[in-house]
Amino acid sequence: MNRNPRRKGAQKSATRPKSSPASRRPPTRPARASEFEESLIQLMRRPDYRPLTAQELAAELVVPPQGVKAFAARVVALEKEGRVARVRQNRYILPAEADLFTGRISFHSKGFAFIGNEGEGEDLFIAPEDTGTAMHGDRVVARIQRPSRGGDFRTGTPGRTRGRVLRILVRASETIVGTLQKTRQFHYVVADDPRFPHNVYVSPKGPAGGRAPSPGDKVVVKLFPWESRHVNPEGRIVEVLGRADAPGVDMLSVVRKHHLPEAFAPEVLAETKRFSTGVGPADLDGREDCRADAVFTIDPEDARDFDDAVRVEKTPQGWRLSVHIADVSHYVKPGGALDHEAFQRGNSTYLADRVIPMLPEKLSNGLCSLNPHVDRLAFSAFLEFGQDGKPGRARFARTVIRSAARLTYREAFEILEGRADHALAADIRIAWDLASVLRRKRFSAGSLDLDFPEIKVRLDARGIPVAMEKIENDISHQLVEEFMLAANESVAHLLKNRQRPTLYRVHEAPDPRRLADFREFASGLGFPAGDLTNRGELQGLLMRTRGTPEEYAVKISLLKSLQKARYDARPLGHYGLTKENYTHFTSPIRRYADLIVHRTLARWLEDEAGGGGKKKSGAAASTDLPSIAVHISATERTSQDAERESVEIKKLEFFERSATEGTTFQAIVVDVRNYGLAVELPDILTSGVVHVSALEDDFYVFDPAATRLRGRRFGRLVRVGDRMTVRVSRVDRFKREIDFAPANAETDTPPPRSTKKPSPVGTRL
Repeated sequence: MNRNPRRKGAQKSATRPKSSPASRRPPTRPARASEFEESLIQLMRRPDYRPLTAQELAAELVVPPQGVKAFAARVVALEKEGRVARVRQNRYILPAEADLFTGRISFHSKGFAFIGNEGEGEDLFIAPEDTGTAMHGDRVVARIQRPSRGGDFRTGTPGRTRGRVLRILVRASETIVGTLQKTRQFHYVVADDPRFPHNVYVSPKGPAGGRAPSPGDKVVVKLFPWESRHVNPEGRIVEVLGRADAPGVDMLSVVRKHHLPEAFAPEVLAETKRFSTGVGPADLDGREDCRADAVFTIDPEDARDFDDAVRVEKTPQGWRLSVHIADVSHYVKPGGALDHEAFQRGNSTYLADRVIPMLPEKLSNGLCSLNPHVDRLAFSAFLEFGQDGKPGRARFARTVIRSAARLTYREAFEILEGRADHALAADIRIAWDLASVLRRKRFSAGSLDLDFPEIKVRLDARGIPVAMEKIENDISHQLVEEFMLAANESVAHLLKNRQRPTLYRVHEAPDPRRLADFREFASGLGFPAGDLTNRGELQGLLMRTRGTPEEYAVKISLLKSLQKARYDARPLGHYGLTKENYTHFTSPIRRYADLIVHRTLARWLEDEAGGGGKKKSGAAASTDLPSIAVHISATERTSQDAERESVEIKKLEFFERSATEGTTFQAIVVDVRNYGLAVELPDILTSGVVHVSALEDDFYVFDPAATRLRGRRFGRLVRVGDRMTVRVSRVDRFKREIDFAPANAETDTPPPRSTKKPSPVGTRL
């Protein structure tokens, strides 16, 4: 396990005891502040290094007296980043030298946690009793404890490397969101996040100038310093959001919990106002004119920002693909208020009832959106492919386009299925010819099929969920997906070969032990497999589950076994897509990473054109790509958590209403345990439990060897893959759990008694 990623870090200090070995070494050459970090790491790597204080390190590195204070502050910052560790008497050392592990801690609702090593090796398991006062998302330092033999990797039982939290370096948040409750003597807040299991004691007083909160209100609490896990944390109410069941409060709670921005700062809007409402003659300088090309967009029905348009032409050798991406870098220049705000947000966030955009609406839905029949500035990739899908020549240019049509996925699907006509129908079919070849080629190269249908929660004007729609990843989605993948790969290949520093989208290979655990899970569902570190074996397993009731559960389990994709300044490759070079280029309206890549590509084009002097793009090179990668990877995870939570909340509300209305659903049994059945609703991709006590037609006994329930009186069997009609019996919003009960007549009414021996197969539910 790599517990000591050798990252740049620094610590330096003032005086050292004369007896110290380091004091007899020649003093290190005085260095500028920017050089101190590397010098510090080199110092700490010396075999004779002994832990020093910040002041002693400064003296060792000959930091000028006037710079010692700033240097000491930087040492503290490096500790928070995990590059150095503080031990006894405030002395510093490299983390691996003291078996220390630094990273962000992620809690499970059951109390245990993992400390992520941010792509640098195995995560560290933390048992509930070893979490101290850490909270989800905190940056912490932990002491590594050696594992024993055997055990379960996922839960941290013997065999799993464990740790104990020693210190909180940075709190992820100073606030929590929850519901105010009251006992006879105390007021307390129950956090919305089940990963925060402690009740927070508060004063019943509300924020200054606001109304006093009442039990049942959703509130924001600022936490006081929490020193001991043996006592509950305390805090004060700083905002009252409203009654927990009031319309809109649920989504506002998500916004507050994840610290999502709600409005753009005045200086950002002022900078945006300076842009014209359209493309002017000055904007066209040096651009390739593609307005006569019949390009088109394909997006969801409710999309308002269109950042990609495509065109495919048939050639004697194969195809020519044009991918046009909104040229956001033309408007968002480095160093401005708009750029700073886009960086802070990192990406757009799509909640169930709203979009929190990365860019103001004038850009995201206006100037940068590739709306039909208007001129728009684009960054374009012109890619050639042979008949077998092999890539040929690639060319990139800044262009001006005019989209000929805006299609929804539904419209494109109907055209491809031959059920609708369109002026661009022939072009769309040619596009699918290429996309289908690229897709077959990608999977034959080892790409994993981890596509999932999307569940769209439809809300009425009051934000109440009225329906859930399953949106399949059909050929219209696949057409767009393959072209975006091709453009992203081509840009990454170019920038890597030209040695241009930029950001890459990376997805590293999974830990073999996680794949072994996944293999056991899949085998338990009836899908045995060999060594899943072999890509072909893993693909074969996924193929065998296709179209089965267990497909969704298997894919979810595999995703949990894989590492998370992230951004990095190094081209580490993409495991899931089986690509050596991959970046994000195609969505600069909603992702800051793509904007960075556009700026890199723009500088390369200008250098290739031989333009000396001032760069037209204004795209100054970033000096700190690694830290940008860490930041936007974190904002992406925050947005994903918020988006997932907002949909879950609306799903639970939908099922609560369904319970009162007596709605029934079709379910598939995906697992059988002694307590009951795990079921999946395939039409809306929702999981729940049917407790064995809800099976009232008989007394059921669990058969662990066959993983099934068997009715003691009538011999009815319940097994994985069985289909049943269910109704909602209970919804727990806090735990985010749904219990179902059989709703069909077959389970409500037991079969007549028979003198015959029960069938060994029984009747399926």
